[in-house]
Amino acid sequence: MLFNSIVYGPIHSRRLGLSLGVNLMPTDLKVCTFDCIYCECGANQDLRGRIVKMPSCQDVKTELEHKLRSMQTESLTPDVITFSGNGEPTMHKEFESIIDDTIELRNTYCPTAKISVLSNSTQLFRPDVRRALMRIDNRILKLDSALTPTMRLIDRPVSKQLTVEQIVDYLKMFDGDFTLQTCFLRGMVETDDEKIVMVDNSTPVEVEAWLQLLPHIRPKDIMIYVIDRATPVKSLEKISPDKMESIAQSARSMGFHVSVSA
Repeated sequence: MLFNSIVYGPIHSRRLGLSLGVNLMPTDLKVCTFDCIYCECGANQDLRGRIVKMPSCQDVKTELEHKLRSMQTESLTPDVITFSGNGEPTMHKEFESIIDDTIELRNTYCPTAKISVLSNSTQLFRPDVRRALMRIDNRILKLDSALTPTMRLIDRPVSKQLTVEQIVDYLKMFDGDFTLQTCFLRGMVETDDEKIVMVDNSTPVEVEAWLQLLPHIRPKDIMIYVIDRATPVKSLEKISPDKMESIAQSARSMGFHVSVSA
């Protein structure tokens, strides 16, 4: 499922409320530093020989202002303006300027709305991305496993050198001022060398490693959730509500605030 416009919705989000979405990627193509096995936008495509055109900063501002004006006329106020869409929003080279424009528009048309960015954490090494994220209300940063082999099976990073340790170092830069997002799932997946293996980040070993990581990154909030839509890998299964609640309670017992979408 690809979003065929720059601004879409508003939609009712399980985790964020009435959300007006902003897509900084092409409207006909997924562009991402991950190729997650559960991504609702599908699998990455081969971009060799293709011209990838992302919307300009001005295009985003124009479309967002038009939509916010329309909603204001209808006396409809979003709970949140959410950057997500057809891939990783922080890949956009004008991301910082786009965030500045969005803050200005939010303050003008819907000052009670929050601004959220859903990110896979891979671009946090960029100072401009970190600056932009620190200006918004909700930095929702992903980490699907505390173990690098599992992270690579679930998230399938384009960079084969990416490790959990690198992501953790990026997350530490926010000094706990972010929301951690983790999707728990299991299923049979294909490895890079074409073997079929079981991946399950809800096992006791996986959960314990994830819990042990939390005191080091100290997120102010944690969102854990299960797959909710069709996925590129068809064998994936939802984790049971009981197990999800058990994971949440373990993190809560350590002093963390955890919400569950099961």
